[in-house]
Amino acid sequence: MKIEDAGFMDQNKVILIVDDDQRNIFALRLTLKAKGYQVLSSTSASEAIEILETNKGVALILMDMMMPEIDGYEAIQLIRNSSLLGKIPVIAVTAQAMSGDREKCLEAGAQSYVSKPIDVDKLMGEIERLI
Repeated sequence: MKIEDAGFMDQNKVILIVDDDQRNIFALRLTLKAKGYQVLSSTSASEAIEILETNKGVALILMDMMMPEIDGYEAIQLIRNSSLLGKIPVIAVTAQAMSGDREKCLEAGAQSYVSKPIDVDKLMGEIERLI
């Protein structure tokens, strides 16, 4: 889906959610829409990159780090290595909350890290800081 096709007016408020669990996408979509954001979503990293390549107005990516095939770490590196996509801020969203996981996400190229279960106030603060 293209941003123009979805009728999104304010492209500074378009967020791409990448998560292999539809329940997580559903909950995040509801939360973000209630806060005035438009949402695109993908259940795989490869699909997310296709969405990003066809939608120049995505302002921020919420990236699940633990996905099959291409995980979030590799997906972030692919995004960072792209001359077209490399500047889009990424928030790593993961159930991995062990010592060193935050640093691993930031080293992969994420600008921020939020652990699951998500603290909505913290997530919104990070989104507002990065957009």
